[in-house]
Amino acid sequence: PTTTGFLHLGGLRTALYNYIFAKKYQGTFILRVEDTDQNRVVPGAAEGIEDMLDWAGIPPDESPGRGGPAGPYVQSLRLELYRRASAALLDSGAAYRCFCTPQRLELLRREALRSQQTPRYDNRCRHLTPTEVAQKLSQGLDCVIRFRLEKGVEPFQDLVYGWNKHEVAEVEGDPVILKGDGFPTYHLANVVDDHYMGITHVLRGTEWLASTSKHLLLYKAFGWEPPQFGHLPLLLNKDGAKLSKRQGDIFLERFARDGFLPEALLDIVTNCGSGFTEKQMGRTLEELISQFEVGRITTHSALLDLEALPEFNRIHLTRHIENQGLRQRLVRELQGLVELVYGDQQVDPDVLEDEYVERVLLLRKGHISLLKNLVSSDYSYLWVRPSVSRQQLQTISAEVDEIGKLVLGLMTRQAAALTVEELNKDLRSLQKQTRETKYSSMMQLLRLVLSGRQHGPSVAEMMVTLGAEEVCGRIHRALSS
Repeated sequence: PTTTGFLHLGGLRTALYNYIFAKKYQGTFILRVEDTDQNRVVPGAAEGIEDMLDWAGIPPDESPGRGGPAGPYVQSLRLELYRRASAALLDSGAAYRCFCTPQRLELLRREALRSQQTPRYDNRCRHLTPTEVAQKLSQGLDCVIRFRLEKGVEPFQDLVYGWNKHEVAEVEGDPVILKGDGFPTYHLANVVDDHYMGITHVLRGTEWLASTSKHLLLYKAFGWEPPQFGHLPLLLNKDGAKLSKRQGDIFLERFARDGFLPEALLDIVTNCGSGFTEKQMGRTLEELISQFEVGRITTHSALLDLEALPEFNRIHLTRHIENQGLRQRLVRELQGLVELVYGDQQVDPDVLEDEYVERVLLLRKGHISLLKNLVSSDYSYLWVRPSVSRQQLQTISAEVDEIGKLVLGLMTRQAAALTVEELNKDLRSLQKQTRETKYSSMMQLLRLVLSGRQHGPSVAEMMVTLGAEEVCGRIHRALSS
């Protein structure tokens, strides 16, 4: 990736397919940071990208942070390698020095646009004699190095798009491979680095498909064996529009901050695409690796429906809750969220105990999409014990004590097997044992006792989630206040 900002879903998807491919065939997944456009480098972006790959559960085997035998893994630290490579191309005549000024190139561009043609360099400096080149160098003129594009490119077999070739010399001018500041362009850097790093396979975005013939010409000029290329179709919004980076809606940091599980993101970006034997929600990374077949990647754009992400997350969150080890991590995370959200209110230490928090998770399993749902206002009753007076309750019904005793008796009998369905039936039966309290008033009274609120989940749901012991404790406190 380039270091122009945060890692987004498109970058995650490319990294994920490379990771899956490497693990499927016992290969090595390498993170190489492309920072040759120094004007666009964002400080800290490289570290952020690596952090996000770690967070997503697809850490590179070799990288700037981890090191490795083929380092350095940052292109700005490999400039001598590119200088030597471009010098070799100059010596063989496959490249040449270009002295055209930015002003001349801009005039060429404007003229092409005015004539409704695609802007391209006219290869003017390709025809300079060695004497003319030496003369310009002696005058101290700035120059870049361009690669000579030759006609008659050979077709190549793309892992996704099949047989391909692009007669780049017919539609493009000779490309710059080494800029005046000594930094390479992508075309030279990726070829040189792939060779020296021993890269065997490259999976990259389909926007590079048309440039691959150009890269293969470079490999040929060096006399090197190229890797195999596979180009991944575009990742688009469900309406076919480009993913928007403007609002920060597709950056991984945002999803991590909002509490989405990395597994849900990996699942949704592969589910909307192709390359797998099955298409189902809830796949783990291990299942993605086992089901992956590069030949199954289609050339159709992948349409991403982010509105479905909460449902993907619900499925993976449920799996985390069901796994004892992962559940303990969720317990600690939820305890931290409770203290963060309700720290300034009277949170009883009992409701932060591991056993209580774990039971809340198990009972709400499948009902919540994000862990932070459990600290929303609807669930505040779980963490803040209400302060309700008998006087408040008597404004709803004069039979406060009778209702309290009936529910306490029910909780004692039903403690072992509380379900929302059974409780709803039992509460209907209890109401018939009161003298004059309507069912709606009884529910209002119990809701106030349990949560101190007039709105929220059903009374039966609150009782199940709180558990018999906590329900009884809250009734006793209300009756004795």
